[in-house]
Amino acid sequence: MKTSRKEFIRSALAASTGLMVPSFVQANALDRPLVEPIDLAIVKEFVLKSHNDFVRVQELLGEYPHLLNATVDWKDGDFETSIGAMAHMGYVDQVKFMLEKGARFDIFVLSLLGQTALVKSLIEVYPQALHSIGPHGFTLLHHAKKGGDNAKELYEYLQEKGLKDEFIKTFKD
Repeated sequence: MKTSRKEFIRSALAASTGLMVPSFVQANALDRPLVEPIDLAIVKEFVLKSHNDFVRVQELLGEYPHLLNATVDWKDGDFETSIGAMAHMGYVDQVKFMLEKGARFDIFVLSLLGQTALVKSLIEVYPQALHSIGPHGFTLLHHAKKGGDNAKELYEYLQEKGLKDEFIKTFKD
């Protein structure tokens, strides 16, 4: 009996991980036709413009709605999304716009927005999150500082927890 490609992949995943492939993966990922990804040049422009040209970001998002959560690896694992760029730049209103559109958010975005209770709870459950490094090496402390008065309590909390650096050079030039 000949094995289908789908069954081969399921078997290989189960054998290599020791886990059964969930049915939603079977139904969605393996049965879905392959489509071309968004052109990398467009993704790069979208994330790059998120640092300084919100009008262009909105235009690109209107033309390519799936850019919302697109990610660029600038180099050496320095991954960045549009909302991540906006967060480390301190663009609170633009970040809120992206959230309203359904963008994925992380502890850095929460720090910018001064979501003290949420960030504290994440750090309590995952203490190493305190030392997380965001795009380009910007820390939680940097993001809280960019949040201004709304994030002042969080900024002080992070300092009390021992954070000193707003930037940590981790990526190659």
